[in-house]
Amino acid sequence: MKDKNRLDHPRKDKRPGKQRQPGGMTILHEDKDLLVVVKPAGLLTVGTDRDKSRTAHFLLNDYVRKGNPKSRNRVYVVHRLDQDTSGILLFAKSEMAKRFLQDHWAKTDKHYLAIVQGLLKVSEGTISTHLAENAAHNVYSTSDATKGKLAHTAYRVLQESRGTSLVEIHLLTGRKHQIRVHFAEQGHPVLGDRKYGNHSSAAKRLALHARSLSFIHPFHGRVMTFDTGLPDDFARMM
Repeated sequence: MKDKNRLDHPRKDKRPGKQRQPGGMTILHEDKDLLVVVKPAGLLTVGTDRDKSRTAHFLLNDYVRKGNPKSRNRVYVVHRLDQDTSGILLFAKSEMAKRFLQDHWAKTDKHYLAIVQGLLKVSEGTISTHLAENAAHNVYSTSDATKGKLAHTAYRVLQESRGTSLVEIHLLTGRKHQIRVHFAEQGHPVLGDRKYGNHSSAAKRLALHARSLSFIHPFHGRVMTFDTGLPDDFARMM
């Protein structure tokens, strides 16, 4: 049965050349409906009151407009990554594509990699708590289900080295700072997390990376999967 929200215009997928890669980002895939990019750590997904231009959203808008500020081309934010988190970001090129992707977000498969402090006693499992946010914008777990939203983080230890653990994470829900809070509250904060972890950490960046994303394409309905593998700087940190 055809999804009434699916886009119905003819087109061929195309992969961009290297000549117009937006600053700091790598384009994994581009077609008439969407853009899949790898965001570096330190780059905002969308603008704030303090910084409206040094963001993935702004840079990709400029990219699809090919430098023409009068162009009607633009990208639409489907989901976000924290500024200090690197990895795969998905943008739509139309309101209809954005609605389709967000309406089907529950079927989207999201995997992360993290380097956490210490060696986990249980090498594989799921952390489940209700997450709430206080007035200082710090997220925390609460036993009061009426105050927080249920969050599930499945994980598996891949490697242990020098008192740290490389962990593969299957994000079963997408709450703010979910991975960082869940591991910090277990006594294993993400390396370089100065908000929920060790404020004196020598790590140059937050060791959290959105490794892979699988989603339903809004035009042809097939599942598309993108995987970056292990970032080079993670290998150095381990």
